[in-house]
Amino acid sequence: MTKQEQISEGIISQGVLPLFFNKDEGLSLEILRVLYSAGIRMVEYTNRGEAALNNFKAMRTLADAELPGMYLGIGTIKSAEQANAFIDAGADYLISPVFDASVCDVAYLNKMLWVPGCMTPTEIHEAEKAGCPMVKLFPGNVLGPGFVSAIKELFPNLKFMPTGGVELEAENLKAWFKSGVVAVGMGSKLITKQIMENRDFELLKKNTEEALRMIKEIKG
Repeated sequence: MTKQEQISEGIISQGVLPLFFNKDEGLSLEILRVLYSAGIRMVEYTNRGEAALNNFKAMRTLADAELPGMYLGIGTIKSAEQANAFIDAGADYLISPVFDASVCDVAYLNKMLWVPGCMTPTEIHEAEKAGCPMVKLFPGNVLGPGFVSAIKELFPNLKFMPTGGVELEAENLKAWFKSGVVAVGMGSKLITKQIMENRDFELLKKNTEEALRMIKEIKG
């Protein structure tokens, strides 16, 4: 099994991909530790601010030293330049909010899993033609589980992961997985602004464990 396949299967097995950014390096590291302690082995750090690259490098160092089995992905990658910078910083996989051919090329040359963001059947078709095994449906709260149900049969070989608006709530999660997604991306609904502001790591661990439990139960 290739590394790309290992990561893809890891995301599917985990069922939820936590994603976050915070400009505070120490807080970013602590969130990573808490997610790991809750059972998370796949994380997406989002490239949302000037501190993202340096923070990611620190997270890579921490993961290598203290968190065995942790795979670190980088999200919000919209250019080849960004992709190469984070690959050099030790990213295990790339995630984008859009389909960008230059990022696709970088991922291909580095034999790396790239999950592009798509919103339309045409974009999904382009991702499939480019050889992407998994597509991020974004924004999930706009598309909804009904969209997945409607297009799933058109793309039987693709794996779908919605991000944006996925709720930490059983009925919402059931609707997504029933529609045919393999995993869900969860950002501010899991790692909330309040949790980060209050450094409420106990609540973060509790919520993460609950998300993993609910998804395992839903998937049977």
